[in-house]
Amino acid sequence: MASWAALSPSIVEYFEGEDSYRCGYCKNESGSRSNGMWAHSMTVQDYQDLIDRGWRRSGKYVYKPVMNQTCCPQYTIRCRPLQFQPSKSHKKVLKKMLKFLAKGEISKGNCEDEPMEPTMEDTVAGDFALINKLDIQCDLKTLSDDLKESFESEEKKKGKSPKKEEPKELIQSQHIEEKLGSGEPSHPLKVHTAPKPGKGADLSKPPCRKAKEIRKERKRLKLMQQNPAGELEGFQAQGEPPSLFPRKANKSNQPKSLEDLIFESLPENASHKLEFTRFLCSSPLEAENPPHGPDCGYGSFHQQYWLDGRIIAVGVIDILPYCVSSVYLYYDPDYSFLSLGVYSALREIGFTRQLHQKTSQLSYYYMGFYIHSCPKMKYKLCFLWTQSQSRKTGANGQYRPSDLLCPETYVWVPIEQCLSSLENSKYCRFNQDPEAVDEGRSKEPDRLQVFHKKAIMPYGVYKKQQRDPSEEAAVLQYAGLVGQACSERMLLLRN
Repeated sequence: MASWAALSPSIVEYFEGEDSYRCGYCKNESGSRSNGMWAHSMTVQDYQDLIDRGWRRSGKYVYKPVMNQTCCPQYTIRCRPLQFQPSKSHKKVLKKMLKFLAKGEISKGNCEDEPMEPTMEDTVAGDFALINKLDIQCDLKTLSDDLKESFESEEKKKGKSPKKEEPKELIQSQHIEEKLGSGEPSHPLKVHTAPKPGKGADLSKPPCRKAKEIRKERKRLKLMQQNPAGELEGFQAQGEPPSLFPRKANKSNQPKSLEDLIFESLPENASHKLEFTRFLCSSPLEAENPPHGPDCGYGSFHQQYWLDGRIIAVGVIDILPYCVSSVYLYYDPDYSFLSLGVYSALREIGFTRQLHQKTSQLSYYYMGFYIHSCPKMKYKLCFLWTQSQSRKTGANGQYRPSDLLCPETYVWVPIEQCLSSLENSKYCRFNQDPEAVDEGRSKEPDRLQVFHKKAIMPYGVYKKQQRDPSEEAAVLQYAGLVGQACSERMLLLRN
């Protein structure tokens, strides 16, 4: 990355000390603690390295929880999409969307095994309180402005003039655009009850799998008659050609892949049409388009979900050198019955797999923070780390591959190795090697880069010009938190 020409450097303003504010999860009035800095600009490589050290952006504010002091420790969590297999509940969500698109059917009753999504108040409160306490003037209209601009451009393409009345989804966005960096859906879904123990299949009845396979075969033959070429219809995202996901002949003993489920063919007379568009959006990340990177480049993007010409959801993602990082999602509450929080996450996992086709090192999906002590956040565990459905066949537990970041050594540890420790203590060091240390720690703080009075200089030169000894403590704290590599690349703004 360093060899790419004409890149704007990262320029950050670090806030000395640790800030305490109201926790949006446990409601402790001053229990949440973090360090933070304002990113005037930031390269995607620097942000990649920062999130791999436990940082997270909330708009242009970048913060790192003080893990051993905060009331609800927030562990960075990532999924490994290349090995991801959709669970039974994921398949239910995808099939529910397909039924709605194909026939307009809306599932009635409770949907089992759907992850519980936190309320907007819980997810917003922490970050918003933190930004307010720092008295930072954020440009919270940027999201609505970007969204409105893209909406108007789409209407012009269709030959329509934008309506004077703001669409419902834009009004919704004004209320929740403070919800930056949490990675959670903005609107709560109903909590669904789990199935009662012992309520399994009736063994006195013949197995239904055979009939199901017959129906699937009939459907496949019918679709082949309607569309001999076998092309995907009605469910293809713009800019995502079918060739990236070649369809394989389904065998009765082989589960469908995520792509098979997402790009299921729809009939020509489908009731609804779902489309996707992608736009660059405002963020501190500098957009970059290197020759060997993804076709869309790196940076921050809006992913818009259009149903029959109307926006029903918008997700914000950061495309970084090694991952797709989910920033947040909001959607029209009228469509909450489609489980858009889960559906969009599955789409983003599929999108990460697609980007990997062109850029092999881009192979992870970051979901933000996992808070084991908060029951409402455990849906991430259900989503990424659920046991295989093949328990009845005696198979060993197969788990959706995901990892948590060790808060002391910054190495990734499979989540199944972390859970027993988290049950005993909210704060845990996941690296089991007692001799292991943070390999990326700041070892030469004098090489840290400082931006002072329009001049760039190493900290070793800068500190000779200063008379305030307290400043050194703040700079050393910053260097320890961002690590040696970032401290040498990013410019620390000093007034």
